[in-house]
Amino acid sequence: MQALVLFLCFAALLGHSSCQNAASGPEEGTEPDRSETGEEAAARAEAFGAEINKKAESSSTLGSQGGQIMSTLTWATELVLNSRSQLLTSTSLSLAGAEQRTESVIHRALYYDLISSPDIHGTYKELLGTVTAPQKNLKSASRIVFEKKLRIKSSFVAPLEKSYGTRPRVLTGNPRLDLQEINNWVQAQMKGKLARSTKELPDEISVLLLGVAYFKGQWVTKFDSKKTSLEDFHLDEERTVRVPMMSDPKAILRYGLDSDLSCKIAQLPLTGSVSVIFFLPLKVTQNLTLIEESLTSEFIHDIDRELKTVQAVLTLPKLKLSYEGEVTKSLQEMKLQSLFDSPDFSKITGKPIKLTQVEHRAGFEWNEDGAGATPSPGLQPAHLTFLLDYHLNQPFIFVLRDTDTGALLFIGKILDPRGT
Repeated sequence: MQALVLFLCFAALLGHSSCQNAASGPEEGTEPDRSETGEEAAARAEAFGAEINKKAESSSTLGSQGGQIMSTLTWATELVLNSRSQLLTSTSLSLAGAEQRTESVIHRALYYDLISSPDIHGTYKELLGTVTAPQKNLKSASRIVFEKKLRIKSSFVAPLEKSYGTRPRVLTGNPRLDLQEINNWVQAQMKGKLARSTKELPDEISVLLLGVAYFKGQWVTKFDSKKTSLEDFHLDEERTVRVPMMSDPKAILRYGLDSDLSCKIAQLPLTGSVSVIFFLPLKVTQNLTLIEESLTSEFIHDIDRELKTVQAVLTLPKLKLSYEGEVTKSLQEMKLQSLFDSPDFSKITGKPIKLTQVEHRAGFEWNEDGAGATPSPGLQPAHLTFLLDYHLNQPFIFVLRDTDTGALLFIGKILDPRGT
């Protein structure tokens, strides 16, 4: 599973240099980029996907890019959870300190060069403010951590704090105290919703990007807790576990069948103009790769237009999930390897530094809680001649999508809903 807060970190390593470089030519001593053919440019534009929110062109572009970035991230674990917004934010933090050569690498990897607005950071600040508004129930934060005793230029710190609301941290060199301080920061940003990490910090840190996110969903129509019961969840064709399953025998949802992906798709609304889209394979399997690789923002946008409102017998597991791990390898595979080798971050400090590690912590929760006991009276389901069942009692994928911007906030691959 593969979202808006590591986006913030890379924008900060590139930041205020963007506007300065927009009107200037190539710097002396920098190697020009290989020219791009028309076919390559068209392919990149197609991969980037269509804009979703016509109300704000640049915000929609950044929102759809969240899906394109995160669709490359997978983890072979029983619980896979990641915040798209978190990943993109942390990545974007790196922009604020990048000189032109490194800035160009990040621009192309995040498709910023396809955005018409030159004010990437202002646009991103607006998008981040929208998707983390209180009614969205999403908390996210990102931070850059530097090696001990590094002297950071004030010209880097001020724009970082203005656009992303975060200040860099320089390590003390005491591993125990540094881990404690980072944990305290995570606890403060997430209001205690994420557990404290016990993992030791990596040795010889140069630049560490840290992104955290937490989402607590609230349904537009709540589930009746009296109908929640222990039921079988099929881990595969042979193994089952008993988990709390919520149910609604007359659920109003949006539904569709994708024969190419061999899955049934359903969409349920959450409060705050957020919805969750489920992808349920027709057969019990833990191999969800085909679905994962299809989850671009353009694809999700098309699905959102095609699903039909129906009434169905719905069951789905209660979830309270968490994830902590590295996404370093995934970013290296996104044409960002040079950030880990020999980047030019001279707008941060006069000393040569490079990206060492990218860490991500995320939490996700939903239960029976909802805003109302009955569906919106405006929803008129199609009249079917058969009873439609939609039982999320086997491995599935879900996408959390912000309706206002089209941004993909979370993607989850649930192989075992017992989680952590």
